[in-house]
Amino acid sequence: MLPRPPRIAVFALACGVIGALSVVPTATIPGMFSLWDKIEHAGAYFGLTLLGAYAFPHRLVRLAISLLLGGIGVEVLQATMAFGRQGDPADALANTIGIVVGLLLALAIRERNRVKSPAGGE
Repeated sequence: MLPRPPRIAVFALACGVIGALSVVPTATIPGMFSLWDKIEHAGAYFGLTLLGAYAFPHRLVRLAISLLLGGIGVEVLQATMAFGRQGDPADALANTIGIVVGLLLALAIRERNRVKSPAGGE
């Protein structure tokens, strides 16, 4: 496992990239539902959750709550911006789905990698 500082740096960089991509103007037609857009949202937050779980393996609940609030915050910010972005509750839902799936995978990986103690009788 990498030392903690590089793991945190990679996670912070990913958060910055996703945050920046979430607020730059876009040429997409506002109000148009796109399944691909929702998959991109879920995938981005799935990736952030896995990176965050690797950086903060003992803080998964805080991580999930922080990412959830950040995802909702980005949608609120988009709704208040005047240059080509529009907040969408369906995007916030897609972000949340990505977080939940990422969290479930992180928990499954943690359980699989758990070293069974010889003193535990297993």
